[in-house]
Amino acid sequence: MSLICRDTHASGMRKTFTVSLLAMAVHALLNPMTAQAADSSSNTQQDLVVDATTSGDNTAQDKQDYQVKTTRAGTKLLLTPRDVPQSVSVVTQQRMQDQQLQTINDVLNNTTGITSSQDDSERAYYYSRGFQLTNFTFDGIPTSMGDSWNYGDTASDTAIYDRIEIVRGATGLMTGAGSPAASVNMVRKHADSKDFTGTVSASYGSWNKQRYVADLSAPLNESGSVRGRVIAGYQDQDSWLDRYHKNTKFLYGTLDADLTDNTTLSLAYDYQDADTRDPTWGGNPVFYSNGSLTHYRRSLNSSADWTYYHTTVRKVYADLVHNFDNGWSFRLNGTHAENTFSDKLLYVGYMAYPDETTGEGADGFGSKDRGKRELTSVDGYASGPFELFGRQHQLMAGISYSRQHNSTYSQNGITDEDAGDIASDDIGIFNNHWNGNIAEPEWGDWYQNADDVVRQKSAYTAARFSLADPLSLIVGARYTQYSTNGSSGNMEKNNITPYAGVVYDINDTWSAYASYTSIFQPQTYRDASGHYLTPVTGKSYETGLKSAWFDGRLTATMAIFRIEQDNVGEEINGVYVNNSSEQAYTATKGARSKGAEFELNGALTDNLQMTFGATRYVARDSDGRYNPGQPQTEFKLFTRYQLPMLPELTIGGGINWQNRVFEDDTAPDGSTQRVYQGSYPLANLFARYQVTKQVAVQANVDNLFDRTYYSYMNNYVYGEPRNFSVSVSYQF
Repeated sequence: MSLICRDTHASGMRKTFTVSLLAMAVHALLNPMTAQAADSSSNTQQDLVVDATTSGDNTAQDKQDYQVKTTRAGTKLLLTPRDVPQSVSVVTQQRMQDQQLQTINDVLNNTTGITSSQDDSERAYYYSRGFQLTNFTFDGIPTSMGDSWNYGDTASDTAIYDRIEIVRGATGLMTGAGSPAASVNMVRKHADSKDFTGTVSASYGSWNKQRYVADLSAPLNESGSVRGRVIAGYQDQDSWLDRYHKNTKFLYGTLDADLTDNTTLSLAYDYQDADTRDPTWGGNPVFYSNGSLTHYRRSLNSSADWTYYHTTVRKVYADLVHNFDNGWSFRLNGTHAENTFSDKLLYVGYMAYPDETTGEGADGFGSKDRGKRELTSVDGYASGPFELFGRQHQLMAGISYSRQHNSTYSQNGITDEDAGDIASDDIGIFNNHWNGNIAEPEWGDWYQNADDVVRQKSAYTAARFSLADPLSLIVGARYTQYSTNGSSGNMEKNNITPYAGVVYDINDTWSAYASYTSIFQPQTYRDASGHYLTPVTGKSYETGLKSAWFDGRLTATMAIFRIEQDNVGEEINGVYVNNSSEQAYTATKGARSKGAEFELNGALTDNLQMTFGATRYVARDSDGRYNPGQPQTEFKLFTRYQLPMLPELTIGGGINWQNRVFEDDTAPDGSTQRVYQGSYPLANLFARYQVTKQVAVQANVDNLFDRTYYSYMNNYVYGEPRNFSVSVSYQF
């Protein structure tokens, strides 16, 4: 059974919008779809979403869009994006295909309100509304990702995901220990085809990047009640960095079985492996020994020729869904994941800086590391409609448990009896002719960085009350028992995270909303001596307007937010935990962020898809601007247009722009010097031609104008220069 939550009336498009000039412009663009919207609107009752497919799956037509009709993001209640009282962005398969967003990292870098810091060739950190993003969930199951080590999470290939959902702001109701930044949910693909079907693709691009992917689905019995799907891929590439080489491979398999007409069981396995030669750890030194700023070429690779980085991910999933005849559904899912990494790295400019003329004088630090993260999680919840005082409402309740074991070990490179530093004369001449040809140091004994177990036990509930035809209220809470035990210290915290949101329908198109949730975030960040920081606490407020046109195919959100929190972990420049390669942090006081966001996403016409996002915020703590290396103003635009006169051809592109940022770095004389990077745009283009019904050819160009910029400024890490790719796909 399927009841649509609300009807988006075509008459709403015939009204004169006075909200803003932008709304008027959008309205003019949308006229070609008015007739279609009118055909789709026949029910005027405001009702709840009750859908037999508990994941909120959409039709084949919808999958061509940049927007989805329904989502469980933010609350686990199945709602339209307009009914969620928070800012929600959804990146669909079509968007990922058009823009060639091949990893989670690619998706986040092109999502409204998300910025990143690419600290070296392998590690990236993400931020939203000024705060670091640490909440990642897979099919709604939270994972505590300690980002001090690279376990390959954000390098995960998007070929296995149906869509990526991003909720900005605190999401404690979903994730328990709720970060105030945002939460990212990866929704896996399922074996949903009762016919043999699939897609194979191959691509080639800049720096000899080769990529091959196969996605095959088939029924495994005559009725199609048991179905299988296999997705496999291989990628091999160099880089704009000298000597850098990386290859990745992945395999994903899922089995979906309809045990009854109302019950489906899904089992899945995910394997991903990445091997990198000559990876960087940090970037190039910011200063010469005389205090002037360095000016190295973009392709300079600071690694030694004996360095490497290797990650392996293995995950198994189980998912049971039962839909009752009364509209209620029950879902039980679980996962077990094992992530491992090993590396051998060189950090240049650890304590001393190179001479501007000769390149002599730089020192370095060598580190060998290995680690394993094991996660076991179980989550079960039920949701459905109920009647009270003559009105229909919706209720969700569930419990979850997770156990995560983190263990890491390191060896220091030893050239002096009493130090882990590689001596300056061992680095030699570090300048634009550096080739990484340096002797590998002797390695000290293995020592353990961390051996900790993190447990979360939670019970949560939320209800959406229809107070009146135009007014709904969502209230909920999550009780979390959080504990850590191990070498980083023992900690036990119990916390109740409340959530409240209200949505008022102004008319058939526009709604006003407001939401509140508290912040409770135990941290996996550690100080220089290896102890966990105290938990982050605070509050998150958000209010704004939302709209939906064309039966939800196009949505807009205008949000104003304020976040208050204490004890937030902030990176200590140049300081590492117990002299390992794990970044050390310190707790800040009184971090505050306030700002506004806008996003327009979906189908403007049948031929034109667009996503446009704008963000402006101000974040400060007791010391001034908070995380100043992250832009506080940014715009992100991407479009696709299928030519009506030549429907085989689709063209599009976009641009990302951010304002000026800075970092306060330590100069050679020990003083603090502020280093700036000006605003810059990154433009991209794509075109796809449907040669036959099965065969398509696509070309993409990124950083079209070849802008030079830094993706990290505490050490200079350059972003990607202009690059291209050409791909061919065959669908059957």
